[in-house]
Amino acid sequence: MTERGTLGVAVIGTGRMGADHVRRINDVISGARVAAVVDIDADRVKAIADGVDACTPYTDPAAAMAAADVGAVLIASPGPAHEAALLTAFERGLPVLCEKPLTPDAASALRVLRAEEKLGRRLVQVGFMRRYDAEYLKLKALLDDGRLGRTLMLHNRHRNASVPPYFTNANLINDSVVHEMDVTRWLLDQEITAVTVLRPARSSNAPEGLDDPQFVIFETDGGALVDVEINVTCGFGYQVQAEAVCENGTARIGEAHGMLVNSAGHWGGSIAPDFVERFEDAYDREVQAWVDATRRGEVTGPSCWDGYAAAAVCEAGVLAQAEGGRRVEVRLVERPALYR
Repeated sequence: MTERGTLGVAVIGTGRMGADHVRRINDVISGARVAAVVDIDADRVKAIADGVDACTPYTDPAAAMAAADVGAVLIASPGPAHEAALLTAFERGLPVLCEKPLTPDAASALRVLRAEEKLGRRLVQVGFMRRYDAEYLKLKALLDDGRLGRTLMLHNRHRNASVPPYFTNANLINDSVVHEMDVTRWLLDQEITAVTVLRPARSSNAPEGLDDPQFVIFETDGGALVDVEINVTCGFGYQVQAEAVCENGTARIGEAHGMLVNSAGHWGGSIAPDFVERFEDAYDREVQAWVDATRRGEVTGPSCWDGYAAAAVCEAGVLAQAEGGRRVEVRLVERPALYR
């Protein structure tokens, strides 16, 4: 299909991720421009718009989406605001890249899914950026080609140097482990059916009220077992690692074996300080893929079903976490034909 002209994008939310996406569209990727930016903070959104050619600031998402030069929407606002923005985009037939979460809970995610299903076509790509990371793409290709046989287990490690004081136990699941939920479903092409959360001794690095680290176990409908070490106060940097254990071999990613230096009796390399640096290339690839597909009149990547499934697994995870090691089953509606 012939590609359309330069895509005018409205970026909703100009916090850390939104501002980074404005920079990305403006300076890194091709085929799109930032036509509008939206934020409830009028001063902040004006300052960002002033730094972009022919970009209009708005405080109302609906007004931005009604602008003649806006052909697509990137939602990077807080999760509770996503549902209203998505439904407005549906009314206008605008393609959307929505940062995770699709919405903060399974009920609202299902409402969005049903609204898109009623349209009879997909408009939404959900921002699970790990699917665009070079190492995860290699692991996905290896597992898909079948040379290692079935995947029996998947081990994951997800470590942050630190988190803000407001971070809660629920945030561990909803903001952090949600990424492992999505990559598990994507890598294995299986749904998660149950979640168990176990807690070792609490780290002295954890802020008051946060039980960190934790150990999360997923069961899948294909019989795989998946574990996640979530450790958000490790103190030494940001690490995301995964190892697939298959019938005929194993495969591991995330070791970050770039340059290693030997000097003064020591050897080693560097560890990324946070997720923005670690997954910068993945974000670039994700947004470029969205722009390219949109210009072709297509929608690809993680769907509303993926956003809904992640929300449902998160709810089971938070309940399992609160109930001290109890196995909690995940409840999903039947997958609609639109997302098969």
